[in-house]
Amino acid sequence: MAGRGEPGGGGQPGDGGACRCGRCPHGAREGHRQAIAAFVALREEFAAGRGVPAGLAHSAGAARQWVSDELTLSARMLAERGAAEGASWPAAVRRRTVTVVWAAVLALLLGQALTAVGTGWTTGRTATLVAAAVLALGATAAAWLHREQGGALAPLVGEDHRLSTSRAIAAAWVAAVLYAVLTLAVQLAVAAGPDARRRLLSGLGLAASGGLLTILAIGCAVAVLAYGMTAGRVRSGRVQKIPAERPRAADLLADDAGRGSFTDAQYVLVNIAVLGFAQVRLAADPTRLPALPWVLVVLVALSAMTYLAGKAVAGGRPVILSVVRSRELGDLAAPIRTGDDIEIRGTGFVPPGATTPDRLARTVVRIGGVHVPVPLVPVPGGFANPTDGVLTVPVPVDVEPGPVEVRVITAAGAETRGYRIEVQD
Repeated sequence: MAGRGEPGGGGQPGDGGACRCGRCPHGAREGHRQAIAAFVALREEFAAGRGVPAGLAHSAGAARQWVSDELTLSARMLAERGAAEGASWPAAVRRRTVTVVWAAVLALLLGQALTAVGTGWTTGRTATLVAAAVLALGATAAAWLHREQGGALAPLVGEDHRLSTSRAIAAAWVAAVLYAVLTLAVQLAVAAGPDARRRLLSGLGLAASGGLLTILAIGCAVAVLAYGMTAGRVRSGRVQKIPAERPRAADLLADDAGRGSFTDAQYVLVNIAVLGFAQVRLAADPTRLPALPWVLVVLVALSAMTYLAGKAVAGGRPVILSVVRSRELGDLAAPIRTGDDIEIRGTGFVPPGATTPDRLARTVVRIGGVHVPVPLVPVPGGFANPTDGVLTVPVPVDVEPGPVEVRVITAAGAETRGYRIEVQD
């Protein structure tokens, strides 16, 4: 980390020596926070009507465009700081993941030691500890191999840089089954005599472990189907996907916009409950795979169907419903002419996850053959333009009079169908 006053360091007089070098997690995080504060201050200043050059005050259109350009430039700098923070995430999460995994092994050791008081140490306790240590070693090796992509969490991160709910649940069931199998394997390796081995091998019977294996198959199938369904809908334009700056734990329970998702939350909670039941059964009898009642299998299957149904109906194309001339108070009714502002009404203009200023600034309206960037119009606490349902843009002078087709291109690259308007001389 560069120190205060060093080249590349973030320490400046008056900033408390905070590192903003961008080459370490703390520096990247601090630089992003300061960039956010600077952008918010600039947006609030413009929203209050201050900061516009006096030479542009006579023209509302010119002033609005100048404000939008200044905010867009600041938003790009903010996005660069956000990308730097996102790039520092893998190293930080890799260390934390390994720490959490080995802390869980230590907690299991302490729990086994405490519960062994008065009852004595058993082979089953040794087997569970060895199985946990083997899994922890595997997680540590995976974290090192994928150290540039988030460590052991790399397989759980989707192409949109968010944690995948379906992958996380499938990985949890894979880890649980591996833990149970390793526990049996350790006991089988130290078993004394053929009778003990036959008893342990009977614990692998399909009749008893059928429920566990069915749930494992459901979890893996849901992960594959969810990926294929989402990828196909994105390619066909039926879903708009905006990459996140970095994965977050909230991704498991929320949609792309960060709002709580019922389908995701119920899928996670149901599987956590059933997974906990399986671990209790394994702790009660570590000599066999957990036997799960088929009613729990049906519960998990219903939860998976709900989750996939939510994936199937989520999203949609952006749609233009109407285009009208934007009229100021006191203006007379008139047709649309070049230089006028038009108000495009519809839905899906701001995809989930595209509410950051740099993403909003990428929204474009194509009027005829002219691409018009949608200007950012600041208001206290946010932006009045663009919004998910309404866009306001000027009709450029390069648009020829006559019938003209209007299309909206969102930050995700999705394009609406053409809506025809009439531009007068």
